Amino acid sequence: MNVLWTILTEYKFFQNSILDYLLALAFFIVGSWFLRMIKKFFLTRLGRWAKRRKKELASFLINSGEQNLLPLIYLGVFYLSIHRLILTPFLNKIINSLCLALLVFFGVRFLLALFNRILDYYLLKRETEATKRYAFRIISKFFTILVWILAFIVFLDNLGVEISALVAGLGIGGIAVALAAQVLLSDLFSYFTIYFDRPFEVGDYIIVDNFSGTVEHIGLKTTRLRSLTGEELVFPNADLTSSRLRNYKTMKRRRISFTIGVSYQTDAALVKEIPQILADIVNSIPGTELNRSHFSGFGEYSLRFEVVYYVLTRDYIKYMDIQQEINLKIIEEFSKRGIQFSYPTQTLYLKNG
Repeated sequence: MNVLWTILTEYKFFQNSILDYLLALAFFIVGSWFLRMIKKFFLTRLGRWAKRRKKELASFLINSGEQNLLPLIYLGVFYLSIHRLILTPFLNKIINSLCLALLVFFGVRFLLALFNRILDYYLLKRETEATKRYAFRIISKFFTILVWILAFIVFLDNLGVEISALVAGLGIGGIAVALAAQVLLSDLFSYFTIYFDRPFEVGDYIIVDNFSGTVEHIGLKTTRLRSLTGEELVFPNADLTSSRLRNYKTMKRRRISFTIGVSYQTDAALVKEIPQILADIVNSIPGTELNRSHFSGFGEYSLRFEVVYYVLTRDYIKYMDIQQEINLKIIEEFSKRGIQFSYPTQTLYLKNG
């Protein structure tokens, strides 16, 4: 027995006794067995429960944990086991680098899986339009590539690699790519600005500078409008986000102001009645709200009356119908009362010579 103990403790290979190797191996085996039992009796049953109860998020976390987090725990057990031994600097560096690489790989893979799951659950399931789903897939790809690049840089930095030149090179390359695809990227990011900020949506009637129309399609690069005269108007998304536009869909009521003129020969008593006549006409029509009606001043050819009212709808055709009805009633009422509209006239006075 003493001979065996002497062999185990005193005979050394690479500065470690046989007992040290056996203890490290035993630590790894016991730790691995313990993790296997946890997976078999806990995670597997939990996964069945989540699948049976249709708990999608729980199923995702369990499956992703088995694929990414569980290997990291095995890696931790291996790391603790191997570091019970005395290792050469070279071997120690190799093991540390390998563990770091696996840690970065599985950690990033878990985070990206979680990101894509959130994207699928909160965004893609709510969007049925193929263009929008495709746009979010593009953003997901960009994000994935960016995260892997950053993870690789962090890995190299932890290895002691001088990354300043690499970062500078990536910066110059990124600038070159950005300049080459400036217009495309500008329109693409403008699309996401439109999507999240929602200054307008499909079906809205908008005015952009001197153009107007109903939004028919919002694409990754362009947005298309259908004008009142029937032609299709195509705008780059970047132009829309940098322009001042008016959206009539968000308008809850439309303000209308108009002025009419009556003849200077109108009787003073009738002049006093005209503001009330106009107010009664507006109030008699459903869907309107009178703001004011006044005798506003003296014009060159007429007595001027101003009326301001609201149409309680954003529908343009309904607004025109109401305006037409008001105009016809004004003509009818003025005709009944003998009130004459004014028009430019000239009166010549001839002096007998």
